Amino acid sequence: MCQGDDPNCADFETHRQAWRSALSAERRAFLKSGFAATSGAAALATTGISLVSPALAQSSAARTMGQPGYYHLPANAETVHWGYFSRSLKPRVTVASGDFVTIETLTHQASDDAERMIQGDPGAESVYLWTREKKGVMRRGAGPGDGGGLGVHICTGPVAVEGAEPGDVLEVRILDVKPRPCANPAFKGLCFGSNAAANWGFQYRDLITGDRPREVVTIYEMDAGGERNWARAVYNFKWVPVTDPTGKVHATIDYPGLPVDHSRTTRNWNVLRNVRVPIRPHFGTMGLAPKEAEYVNSIPPSYTGGNIDNWRIGKGATMYYPVAVEGALLSVGDPHASQGDSELCGTAIECSLTGTFQLILHKQADLGGTALASLQFPMIETQDEWLMSGFSYPNYLAELGPDAQREIFAKSSLDLAMRDAFRKMRAFLMNAKGLTEDEAISLMSVAVDFGITQVVDGNWGVHAVIRKNVFAGATV
Repeated sequence: MCQGDDPNCADFETHRQAWRSALSAERRAFLKSGFAATSGAAALATTGISLVSPALAQSSAARTMGQPGYYHLPANAETVHWGYFSRSLKPRVTVASGDFVTIETLTHQASDDAERMIQGDPGAESVYLWTREKKGVMRRGAGPGDGGGLGVHICTGPVAVEGAEPGDVLEVRILDVKPRPCANPAFKGLCFGSNAAANWGFQYRDLITGDRPREVVTIYEMDAGGERNWARAVYNFKWVPVTDPTGKVHATIDYPGLPVDHSRTTRNWNVLRNVRVPIRPHFGTMGLAPKEAEYVNSIPPSYTGGNIDNWRIGKGATMYYPVAVEGALLSVGDPHASQGDSELCGTAIECSLTGTFQLILHKQADLGGTALASLQFPMIETQDEWLMSGFSYPNYLAELGPDAQREIFAKSSLDLAMRDAFRKMRAFLMNAKGLTEDEAISLMSVAVDFGITQVVDGNWGVHAVIRKNVFAGATV
């Protein structure tokens, strides 16, 4: 059913007006909420738990006049880009520093079970539309033509921030994350996600039973109302060759949005019995547009963020990104219901989510002497921790030359990612916390946890985590 997002609908204007009225009511309710009305989000910066000092917070807040605005960005064929970031994308919405924006995101794995994750959802149906005559979203990836599969994630946006320039830092506060309910009446009150043990997974050439190699997809079910904090497996199936609407046969999962025909699969319904997977909703891909190339593959993460795939990038977390292009151009996608460190088999529980964010711009002129001075990589802050994201190549686009977007997949190394995480944490402890190099190295060995973020995104990742209470003895 059209909800104001299908221009071909005979009642498009009527539905559009109804959607606008509902959005206005949603905006009023949000701005009247206790969190927004008391500036609860802004207060986080002055409690001593944030990287943003009170002075920097005041400088940034002084640039915002009046009450913050609130925007809602739906996910449909007109508001998403599939498989890439681009410095030339037209903003879908432009906000001021301090504004709030709710962003709907769709999983790129929804066609693994269209009945549960696409059917009846106008936004998802418009994005996944693919017939012999038409694709709802033509370009899928950063490669030539329609992308060639060089990039897979459905990203909503971009969101431009007024006044953002290279050298600035964009602070993105994740205020809320909610699942996108299944729109099929047969599954009312539920939402679903897909986990693909795929050909790019760490396990693919290291299987010990059954057909080898093989790709297996597991469909998970969650409670859309949030009453259950766990997911259960519904069924799994072995990937069988898929013939897309153009007649091309895909023996493996090699192109985003392939329509799985379950009349050709064998679904195993009794899998992972008595197993409850704790859910921790987060966004696997969130970041700004890089400056180095026109179309940038969404799979490898880089210095402006992107496909970091760290489950900590969820509700209550704050991201800090270096701005590389005018307007910053924030995009959000690759929503996950849950994921473990490493994302070993290739994907998480890929599940459509909606997030509410506050975007705060910190100008380069105000950053001197702060923890964000000369920030050149994405940084994660939670209530209790600071995290540095190390990559095999911190800026692979600049480091690997003109063929970087292909070369990165052959050059990833956990050794390199560990070295990068070490260097970033060392710099953080020395610059933000005033430690000497020797003090920082000792502290890293006894109080910093290094973990494998992911080994499946081309530019492999290692994160370094330090708890804030390590510095509890400091005078506030």
